[in-house]
Amino acid sequence: MADDVVFTEEQIQQELATLPGWEVRDNWLWRQYKTPGFAHTIMLVNTIGYLSEAAYHHPDLTVGYAQVTVKLQTHRVKAITSHDTALAHKIHEVVTWLPDEDSPLDGFPKNWVR
Repeated sequence: MADDVVFTEEQIQQELATLPGWEVRDNWLWRQYKTPGFAHTIMLVNTIGYLSEAAYHHPDLTVGYAQVTVKLQTHRVKAITSHDTALAHKIHEVVTWLPDEDSPLDGFPKNWVR
């Protein structure tokens, strides 16, 4: 298990600069994702759940009709660490992915996760 080194405010700000839409609220790394509707919300929750379990690091999620709020904090130290930022990067990379213009895949025709 990696060390739980608590990030400084400067380190957190450096990470936030590379995490679109993420912010810090009450000492949690926080992001709300909007979806086209409930079915997509459930798919988003399942995707985040899969990534989190694979990482063995688990966020707090709040689920609504067309949105999911993700809160990350290393529970052992009640602070933001590299565990949190690494998982935030992976979540954001996967859940905002869409096929490139040159892809043979069409991509979802409506607003996707944003």
